[in-house]
Amino acid sequence: MNKYIITVKPGSTQEKIVESAPGELIIYLRAKPHDGEANATLIKLLSKHFNIPKTSINITRGAKSRTKIIEF
Repeated sequence: MNKYIITVKPGSTQEKIVESAPGELIIYLRAKPHDGEANATLIKLLSKHFNIPKTSINITRGAKSRTKIIEF
């Protein structure tokens, strides 16, 4: 099981993933952080980046925070 600490930057002009340190990612999202829209976009982007199904990605901490812990 892989674990990442993720800092999300919602409302950005582009979507991209930047590795800031081993096991830490900064993810820029176009989606706004309301009604779970940013979290859904985050899972979709991680799924494409790591080439894994969306159902295997789990936000274990920080679902309503910009700093999250993700396991898959």
